[in-house]
Amino acid sequence: MKIRYLFACALALMSFSLPASARIVKDTLGVVHDIPDKVDHVICSGAGCLRLLTYLGVEDRVVGVDGMEKRKSPFDSRPYALVTPAYKSLPLFGQHLGRDNPELIMALDPAPQVIFKTVGSSGLKPEVLQQKTHIPVIAVEYGDLDSQSEQFYQALEIMGDSLDRKERAAELVSFFKDTRSDLEARASASEKEAPSIYVGGISYRGSRGLASTDPVYAPFAALGLQNLAASKAKASGGHATTIAKEKLIEWDPEIILLDLATLQLGPDAGGQAELMNDPAYQILSAREKGQVWGTLPYALYTKNYGSILADAYFLGKLVYPDSFADIDPVSKADEIYSFLFGKPVFDEMNRIFDDLVFRQVPVQ
Repeated sequence: MKIRYLFACALALMSFSLPASARIVKDTLGVVHDIPDKVDHVICSGAGCLRLLTYLGVEDRVVGVDGMEKRKSPFDSRPYALVTPAYKSLPLFGQHLGRDNPELIMALDPAPQVIFKTVGSSGLKPEVLQQKTHIPVIAVEYGDLDSQSEQFYQALEIMGDSLDRKERAAELVSFFKDTRSDLEARASASEKEAPSIYVGGISYRGSRGLASTDPVYAPFAALGLQNLAASKAKASGGHATTIAKEKLIEWDPEIILLDLATLQLGPDAGGQAELMNDPAYQILSAREKGQVWGTLPYALYTKNYGSILADAYFLGKLVYPDSFADIDPVSKADEIYSFLFGKPVFDEMNRIFDDLVFRQVPVQ
């Protein structure tokens, strides 16, 4: 009897000593993490991280948010935030851009089993945050839809693996690849000669005016269009950059795309106001000919991938009408949003930006 008792106690001790982790995941930095077999509670740190998690359809597992999700603004150009208003009511664990507070993280209830963190974020490095919280911090690279697309796809796969959403991650990767291929094929098939185009009003750490552009603007790249500011790409580090007013006048593009995030600067500032009121811009051909068009905001808390694809289809329709004849940009935008988020959000985005999305912007 005593032997049986001791044997039972030994089994119990063994069961308590078994690690809670049941599998391993390797992050983008090559760090191997032990994580629970089932991950039900997570947080996302850094620009764009929560967007990717929302794509995976596991927003119900988020137990805390950073300061970006607590912002109150009439101009929120993040579709993922519009479809998940519940994020605003979740507890705060730190400030935006990865400036995490370990004490707030450890006070979350329920506690996160995993922290996802985008590489390059401010604040604590992943390994330091993990040491302070004793929670696996899985680093991912946000990437882009062009030269760093593989990093973007890898981020989806790492997060999908961690959250038992491998199939959804694979669907997302295929969707982005197939959509990019469709845009490229349509552009190549067109018999139209592309006009010169400039995109202004691109946000970077806040709203900007007409002179703010992106030297690696993804819709241009997808459609094989010349980016007038391409020479600035290396100096800008792949981010938005500001050009001289004289340079825009020298280029005198046939079409100007106005990223509508610029409206956040108010009626007396921003790209639309500049085109209306700045004497230097009065001679621009696009202004005189009514070829200033509004586009969905390219970036807020880094790149809005769904909006980028929607903008690319609108632009394709504008410059290659023969090969985009079957595309209705509004319907296509909602098709993209519905796949990514489970619901259309174009009408809400358009309302936020004065019903100017994919329309001629009044500048006279």
